[in-house]
Amino acid sequence: MLVVTGGAGFIGSNLVAALERRGLGPIVVCDRLGSENKWRNIAKRALWDLLTPEALFPFLERHAGEIAAVFHLGAISATTETDADAVVANNFRLSLDLWEWCARSETRFIYASSAATYGDGSAGFDDDPRPESLASLRPLNPYGWSKHLFDRRIAQGLALGGRRPPQWAGLKFFNVYGPNEGHKGDMRSVVAKLYPQLVAGEPARLFASDRPDYADGGQVRDFVWVGDCVDVMLWLHDHPEVSGLFNLGTGQARSWNDLATALFAAAGLPNRIEYVPMPPHLLGKYQYFTEARMDRLRAAGYDRPFTSLEDGVGRYVRDHLATPTLTSELT
Repeated sequence: MLVVTGGAGFIGSNLVAALERRGLGPIVVCDRLGSENKWRNIAKRALWDLLTPEALFPFLERHAGEIAAVFHLGAISATTETDADAVVANNFRLSLDLWEWCARSETRFIYASSAATYGDGSAGFDDDPRPESLASLRPLNPYGWSKHLFDRRIAQGLALGGRRPPQWAGLKFFNVYGPNEGHKGDMRSVVAKLYPQLVAGEPARLFASDRPDYADGGQVRDFVWVGDCVDVMLWLHDHPEVSGLFNLGTGQARSWNDLATALFAAAGLPNRIEYVPMPPHLLGKYQYFTEARMDRLRAAGYDRPFTSLEDGVGRYVRDHLATPTLTSELT
């Protein structure tokens, strides 16, 4: 039995679809569906059970010994969330409780960290798991800090010889894009936000730069196709001997201008980009550069290539955005 928290969300629902295609499971999803269309992300899936977070630990206790692995992807993922108490309860305390349960029950544990832990990037993007290296990072918002707090707690516990799951892996997801993110609202990828505007004849509107060392639209990110993220998680499932804290990007930074150009090309439209001022609430909190160092994941044995920005955006447009269905999933 496999448990996926956040299994109806963006990355989680793509993982659930891939697990089902591989014939792995039974699959149990823990998530909040709400009153919108998030349920459609898992509408095609054959699930063993579907739990709210409040029902998770009673379920785990009832089925201890039957659960092979927990994929913990559930979180408050909005970088604009300001309720730090809620963020800590969901992103730190729940994660720590799951770590301790998996360690006690000897269950494998794979969890979502985030590139938001790196803050403005001034300390680099090295997924060095040592406590002293993690201490140098300065996240810019409660979301990034909560993920960083958990990474540091795990590193501290391991350094002290604390109990651990038989396999554990933390994945620092960079800028993930792909199907099943419609429920995320303003937290959707820029690909998903821009596409309806472009096909309606509007230009791509990107943030102007407020730094002299970056051109307008020249801010860069490590954009990673959600299918590549799923492939890494499946690889970890297949390699229980691998544990550690790993970046999950492509290792190649690309600009917002590159992304918009790839999106226009995929849509078969002429390139039209306009620049708008950086919103006041993002000034001083905006990442101008992210690029994952992928050395540790590669050294651990993961050797598959990552999808290029042009190929990923093209696939997203062709297979999903341009042909919407009621229950889109990664295919």
